[in-house]
Amino acid sequence: MNLSIPNIKSTTADLLPGLLLTSALALLVTNLQKLPGINIFSPLILAVLIGVSIRNTVGVRSVYKLGITFSLKKILRLAVILMGLKLSFVQVFSVGPTGLAIVLVTLVSAFVFTSWFGAYLGVDRKLAQLIAAGTSICGASAVLATNGVVKGTDEDAAYAVTIVTLFGTLSMLLYPLLDLIFQTSSREFGLWCGVSIHDVAQVVAAASQKGKESGDIATISKLSRVIFLIPMLLGLGTLSINQVPESKRPRQKKAAKLPIPWFIFGFIVLVILNSFSVFSPALKEITTQGNQFLLTISLGAMGLETNISRMQETGLMPLFLGAASWLFISGLSLGLITIFYQ
Repeated sequence: MNLSIPNIKSTTADLLPGLLLTSALALLVTNLQKLPGINIFSPLILAVLIGVSIRNTVGVRSVYKLGITFSLKKILRLAVILMGLKLSFVQVFSVGPTGLAIVLVTLVSAFVFTSWFGAYLGVDRKLAQLIAAGTSICGASAVLATNGVVKGTDEDAAYAVTIVTLFGTLSMLLYPLLDLIFQTSSREFGLWCGVSIHDVAQVVAAASQKGKESGDIATISKLSRVIFLIPMLLGLGTLSINQVPESKRPRQKKAAKLPIPWFIFGFIVLVILNSFSVFSPALKEITTQGNQFLLTISLGAMGLETNISRMQETGLMPLFLGAASWLFISGLSLGLITIFYQ
C-alpha cells in the first residue's frame, strides 16, 4: 500500500493551467464589459456566455480540468465568504421593520412559488431550486452557492444563471419605464428594485435612474436579501438529506454526510465583524472589487464546464418557470409596497 504524501508542487502544477485559463477569461470579460453597448451586461453573465462558447466550439483540453474545477468550487466558496464584507446589521435594520417584512415575505413567497410551480411544470427539482434561489435572493451568486448544496449539474447551474440574468436585465430596463405609470416615490421605487431585481448591479442601474436616494435604499434592501442566503442554504441542506431514501443513507456517521455549507459561516463572521466596523472603508472597497473578479472566475469556470447539448435536452420549461417567477416577485413586491407605503 502506498502511503506517500502527494507532491504539493505537482498538485499546484496540475491546477495552474486551468487557473490561468479561468483568470484570463475573467480579465477579458471585465474589460469587455466596459465597452459601450456591452456594459448593460454584468461580467458574470459575459463570463458564462464566453465560457460556454469556448467549451462547445473549440473544446477544453483535459489539462485544464483540475484548475477549472478548483475555480468553480473552491474560489466560489471564498467569494461567497467575502460577500459578508458588503453587509452589516446596521444596513439591514436601516430598511426599517416594514421594509424588512416586505423583503422577507417576498423572498420566501417567491422561493416557495418557484419550487412549487417548477414541480407543476415538471422541471427537475434541483434546477427549480436554483432558479428559485437566483430569483428570490441574489442572482448568479445565489445560484452558485445553492448548487453547492443541492448538487445540481453544471448545465443546470448555467441554465439557471442565464435565466435569472435574462429576467434581471429585463427588470433593469423595464422598471424605470413602468415607474412612469406607477409614479412611486424615490424610497418606494428603490425598495421595489432592491426587493425584486435579481443582481446587485442590475438593482443599482435601475434604481439610480430615479436619483441617489432611490439608489441607496435599493442597494441596502438588496443586500438585506443576501442575509437570507444563510437560512436558505441550511434549510436546503437539511431538506436534501431528508429526501434521500432511508435505504441509501449511510448507517454510520450520518452527521458527517449532511450537506451543510460550512463556508457560509465564514460569511456570517464577516458580517458580524463588519457590523462592528472592524474593517476600513478602503480595505472593504478593494476586497469587494477583488471579490467581483473571483465571482467572474467562478462563472467563467462554470461556462467552461457546460455542455450545451445537455441544456437543450432540458427543454424550455425552465425558461417558462423563470418568467413566471420573475412576474411573481415583481408583482408581489410592488403590491406590498403599494399597500404599506401609500
